[in-house]
Amino acid sequence: MKVRARFFAQLRDLVGVSEFDVDLPARSTIADLLERIYAEKPALCAQDKSMLFGIGVEFVRRNHALNDGDEVAIMPPVQGG
Repeated sequence: MKVRARFFAQLRDLVGVSEFDVDLPARSTIADLLERIYAEKPALCAQDKSMLFGIGVEFVRRNHALNDGDEVAIMPPVQGG
């Protein structure tokens, strides 16, 4: 299945692109997606503990099962001002 990873704020700067597509096996999770991303973009590993993930308008956890065509927003912690 194909999933689009979208990066925001300083995570986008670390990765060097705002988004890219990742091919994953069926029944993959956010954790599986991250493993694949870290293999290609190791600079992102340093932010692992602080990232948030969203699909649509909902935040999801690392064990969330992905579906073909999902767009996963990968964000730094939400900050107010």
